Amino acid sequence: MNKIINKISDNQNFMAWVFILPALIGILIFIIIPIACSFGLSFTKWDLLNPIQFAGLSNYKEIFSDPLFAKIITNTIIFAVSTSVFGVIIPLILASIINNKIRGSEFFKSAYFLPFITPMVVIAIIWSWIFDPNIGFINKILHCSINWLYDEKYALGVLIFISVWKLIGYNMIIFLSSLSALPNSLFEAAKIDGATSLQTFKHVTVPLLSPSIFFVVIITAISSFQVFDLIFLMTEGGPFDSTNVIVYAIYKNAFEYFKIGRASAIAYILFAIILILTLIQWHYRKKLVYNENK
Repeated sequence: MNKIINKISDNQNFMAWVFILPALIGILIFIIIPIACSFGLSFTKWDLLNPIQFAGLSNYKEIFSDPLFAKIITNTIIFAVSTSVFGVIIPLILASIINNKIRGSEFFKSAYFLPFITPMVVIAIIWSWIFDPNIGFINKILHCSINWLYDEKYALGVLIFISVWKLIGYNMIIFLSSLSALPNSLFEAAKIDGATSLQTFKHVTVPLLSPSIFFVVIITAISSFQVFDLIFLMTEGGPFDSTNVIVYAIYKNAFEYFKIGRASAIAYILFAIILILTLIQWHYRKKLVYNENK
């Protein structure tokens, strides 16, 4: 009997490996090997035409000594922090309002989620028209003639606004799902104790939602540090590099300047930044997340 059981178990293990093998091969070819190769290229000089030359740490030294890269890092941090803050606070407030079963709540859910599933190309074209200095809707309403996307004082703020607008629906749905799972007894107890809506939100809703808030903050921060398509489609890093960010700098160095080694080095600097940010957030999760024991 034991032999039969062991044979069945071995067959099951074999079939399990057969089914997951295509996925493992895909991960190896399209993820692990490119990661290893790009890491090696970060220590080289290569323009896609001439032979690869080993350069040691010169790419990293050049990057950190370049004043433009300091500006790029600053732009990226401002964009990521602003998007993370507003991209969490606004959806949380909206989710709390819609969760109260207001009239037309289903319509609002669909309306807020629609921008998230809309292709970025469409969004970029529409918002470029809206912020156009000559025919733009914004200037018509405000009765002004601001060059929103062509003025370094406003361009990055406009992109942050559009990014937050696109993220609101997705983050709001996550918060709504979490709110629907919260026990009503706690809110009823707060109401009996005479707590106002603001006090209930601050002392009951936010602590109970802290695991979801923590998750949303991490994924929003990571995606914000990796922003590319919005920059590429609307400003191309301008004006005067005021909207230039790390991923766009990787693209420019690799496919316009053909500095593959430098582009790879910038990519691993971005990886280090995101890793450090995630580790810091994970380290403080016990203080930030309600009832976190591990």
